Amino acid sequence: MAQVSVSMLSADFLHLDRDVRMVNAYADMFHLDIMDGTFVPNISYGFPVVEAIASIAEKPLDTHLMIVRPEKYVERFAKAGSSLLSFHLNATDDPDAVLSQIHDHGMKAGIAINPDIPVERLFPYLDGCDFILLMSVFAGFGGQKFIEDTYGRIRELKAEIVRKGLPCLIEVDGGVSEKNASELNAAGADILVSGSAVFKAIDPASAISSMR
Repeated sequence: MAQVSVSMLSADFLHLDRDVRMVNAYADMFHLDIMDGTFVPNISYGFPVVEAIASIAEKPLDTHLMIVRPEKYVERFAKAGSSLLSFHLNATDDPDAVLSQIHDHGMKAGIAINPDIPVERLFPYLDGCDFILLMSVFAGFGGQKFIEDTYGRIRELKAEIVRKGLPCLIEVDGGVSEKNASELNAAGADILVSGSAVFKAIDPASAISSMR
């Protein structure tokens, strides 16, 4: 059964307290998308929002850095309350060093890639990862359409993880909903990130349950 990490980028920021409590009650994690306007075109939110969510969160904070030089901010996100921290493979010159830095600050470490980066690029780093974040849309915008090639990319990555006998999990982010959750899980996804499909649902709790 897959875990569901709810993307707070799709939350109602006028009623953030309400939406955090909903995730506490029904989901497995909070997914926090951090954008700097440089690595991706958009800017999302920073430490004050992360700290506000952390102050009442009862589930882990799964923080996805879409920023250049992520190594500059690892300690800050650890102090802000993140439990899982992922960064993009092409956002730093030394991914191994960033993975070690994340672990040194007591968090689980992951590497993210966009759909145009071959999954084979991840293979040298799998031993140092607790999870891999496969983007099923291009990072930087919410509400995009799911890219169908993702299923094959999950299967390819899963095969390498199994071949190496690693405990590394696969997280998928972008266009995830009740319609494709079962197929994603069958392909090998362990964590499903969903924002719009949860917060725009008539019954968010039911949507999360269906995706599991």
